Amino acid sequence: MAAGRLGWMNTPAQGNRLPPRQIWAADNGRFGSGWPGHERWLRWLGDHAHLASTCLFAVAPDVPMDAKATLAESLPWLPRIRTLGYPAAFAAQDGSENLPMPWDEFDVLFIAGSTEWKLGPAARQLVAEAKRRGKHVHMGRVNSLKRLRYAAAIGCDSADGTYVAYAPDTNLHTCVGWVEQVNDEPVQALLF
Repeated sequence: MAAGRLGWMNTPAQGNRLPPRQIWAADNGRFGSGWPGHERWLRWLGDHAHLASTCLFAVAPDVPMDAKATLAESLPWLPRIRTLGYPAAFAAQDGSENLPMPWDEFDVLFIAGSTEWKLGPAARQLVAEAKRRGKHVHMGRVNSLKRLRYAAAIGCDSADGTYVAYAPDTNLHTCVGWVEQVNDEPVQALLF
C-alpha cells in the first residue's frame, strides 16, 4: 500500500486506522453486514473528511441488486458527499441501464449489482458512457485475475475485492501479482 500498488477500501464497520497519504475509497457497507445506518454513515464520512484528498470516492447509500431503489436512495446523498469534499460515487445495479442515470450528480460510477449483470453488456455500456463523460469507473467484488482483467478491459480505472482479507499472508502476494500483470491496462489501484 505504501508503494501505491494497492489501495484500501474502508467501511464504517471496519474500525481500522487509515495510514497517512494512503490511497483509499469509502464504501458504505450496504453489501454485506456493515451498514451502520444513515446517521452513523454520514458521521463516519465527516470524521474522515480530513482525508478526503486521498480518497478516490465515497459511495452513496445504495440498495444492492435494485437499480430503481438505489436511484431513489442515492440521489439525496450525492451532493452531501461532495459537500464533505469527497468525489461522490453512484452504485449502478441490475437494471440501471433502463433508468435515467444522474450523470451530473456523481463523479464516479461504481459497478455493483449481481455478477451476471456486472459482467454483461448493460454494465459494459454504462462503463463506456461514463468514460465518454470523463468519469472514473470502479468495479466491486473483483476477486480473481480473470475478473481484474475484465474490469480493466472494459475501462474500469479501479476495482476492489475481499480476496486478500481471507488469507492475507498468501493472497496479498497473489493479488499484487495480478495488479502487476494488468499494469499496462487502465487499472489504477485494486482496493481491499
